Amino acid sequence: MRPAKREREFREYAVSRESQLRRSAYLLSGDWHEAQDLTQTTLMKLYVAWGSVRADGNVDAYARQILARTFIDQQRKGRWREKPYDELPAGDTEREGSSSPSPQDDLRLTLQDALARLSPGFRTVLVLRYWEDLSVEQTAAALGVAVGTVKSQTARALVRLRQLVGEDLVDVNEW
Repeated sequence: MRPAKREREFREYAVSRESQLRRSAYLLSGDWHEAQDLTQTTLMKLYVAWGSVRADGNVDAYARQILARTFIDQQRKGRWREKPYDELPAGDTEREGSSSPSPQDDLRLTLQDALARLSPGFRTVLVLRYWEDLSVEQTAAALGVAVGTVKSQTARALVRLRQLVGEDLVDVNEW
């Protein structure tokens, strides 16, 4: 493939999929800045392998695999973390357009908080299965594990999620 054509094809793919990758990365990490870093790392790794991945034809699956594995690797390495503050330092402006949250917003925030409290492995399985809507087999392939591992990890993750937010709040069909 000619370099100009390769560059153009990758750029088109990256522009079209970046926001979806970033949303998935946010659900994994719980932080928009870390999600941006994960997305950029995923796209860099994808670019390096673009010729063979593009020829294979399953670019989205490969991108999800890179994202999931990069996230898990970073969690295992115990990357440096920012320390949150209880209150913002003086001088910060209030959020624009702040209004009272709707019940749907409350549920979303509750689920995101609970998701962030899960282990990286549980979080990754749930994001791939229910946010990315991957099958058990596709999730297993993305993570490089057996189908049975995905099934058991999904079941355990859902039990833990229900413990964190309450049985009646977790309906994965609403994700």
